[in-house]
Amino acid sequence: MSRSKGRVGTQRGGGLAPPATRRLPDGFRVEMDPGVRLLDDDTVLVGGSPLRILRLTRRGADIVAAWRGGRRCEGPTELTLARHLLDGGLVHPRPVPGAAGPGDVTVVVPVRDRADALARCLAALGPCDRVLVVDDASRDPDRIAAAAAAHGARVIRRGTSGGPAAARNAGLAHASTPYVAFVDSDCRPEPGWLETLLPHFQDPAVAALAPRVVPADGTGWIDRYDSCRSSLDLGPAEAPVVPRSRVAYVPAAALVVRRSAVGSGFDVARTVGEDVDLVWRLWEAGWTVRYVPSARVVHDPRRTVAGWAARRFAYGTSAAPLAAAHPGQVPPVVLSGWSLTAWALALAGRPDAALGVVAAASGLMARRLPLREGRMAEGARLAGLGTLAVGEALAATVTQVWWPVAVPAALVSRRARRAVVAAALARPALVWLRNRPQSDPLRFGAACLLDDLVYGAGVWWGCLREGTVEPLLPQLMGRIPVTRRPAD
Repeated sequence: MSRSKGRVGTQRGGGLAPPATRRLPDGFRVEMDPGVRLLDDDTVLVGGSPLRILRLTRRGADIVAAWRGGRRCEGPTELTLARHLLDGGLVHPRPVPGAAGPGDVTVVVPVRDRADALARCLAALGPCDRVLVVDDASRDPDRIAAAAAAHGARVIRRGTSGGPAAARNAGLAHASTPYVAFVDSDCRPEPGWLETLLPHFQDPAVAALAPRVVPADGTGWIDRYDSCRSSLDLGPAEAPVVPRSRVAYVPAAALVVRRSAVGSGFDVARTVGEDVDLVWRLWEAGWTVRYVPSARVVHDPRRTVAGWAARRFAYGTSAAPLAAAHPGQVPPVVLSGWSLTAWALALAGRPDAALGVVAAASGLMARRLPLREGRMAEGARLAGLGTLAVGEALAATVTQVWWPVAVPAALVSRRARRAVVAAALARPALVWLRNRPQSDPLRFGAACLLDDLVYGAGVWWGCLREGTVEPLLPQLMGRIPVTRRPAD
């Protein structure tokens, strides 16, 4: 995936300069992603997100084997190979603790009219030398000031409410430390969160780090749904943050940034999606953003169904403005032509033809694999898993983004009705079986469909407002990249 560096300087919110260097420090340690497959006597790596296939020389394979045994990266060859694998999500960093401490960070907490939540947030921050509370024109500023004073935080008072982006930028402008941690007032970091994140800045290309944001426990049916489907919780697997990958964004509900990397910060014209925009501008400029779920922050979700649905609708409206600023990065689904053909044939009642398409794709994929043995088996595995993944993604898109078109089509076409019903039943069932939440399948399925409906409605409203259809159009993926990395 290319990085459109030429557009970065024109983005609202300040141009972002590329990192001065991407060279990893000597002694840097990495660990293989557990999802990576090693084939052909460990000379072929298959994994990452998006999926890629990498062929190593024998020397390169020996270097990777040494890393797996705990050896650190030393010398230009190893560090260059490590950077390539880090960027692809094939390995993850294991930096040495202690490179930065609480004195190197300013914590910025934007708040408006949530003094009690602010007090809980500040109490949970732990040892922080500098905490700035940005009061975004609260109606009772004295309560905000009292909560901040009780925890030794300094208050910056804004006379006019400008929203989260403007409040965070006000704190950023007052920070003088190398790193700035943004924490929303309805969040409570768990102990050790900063100590877990800060060492990752040893990589000079890292601009921002995001912990895992998990919802607080609740007893309602929406709470139980959110426990495994929160839009802020990106799961337990670490990853680089890359558009159109498994972790395509991270929320600014909790985000630690390198101050020199983020320019003037967030785009204040955005009331939603400003965090996604910042992360993507950093990526386009050549920086790295990492998701580090071993650091955790608890988020207090909206407890009413109406409040929760309104927030999901608002998130949906951000798709069109983001597509305008970052063309090609907001498709509802990314799929290959052959997988789309296979599913179309299956839904048309031609499973034999669909299997034939998958078999043909397996053979073509096998021919491209840089393997000396086991090509057909690996080609069939990749084609089969790809077909299943596309089927699930299509079902999600039908119930989420395409439902305003799919529902009317289902009313007049038996074939469309069959596809829509299958998607509406299969998607919640798969999510429930995968996560096994503390909720019965019926209530969970209802919450899942409601989530899709309100988010999709937000996407359509944003498209109408912006005069674009880009977030509604599927995108065809290219072939799985196959590269050779000699390491000589």
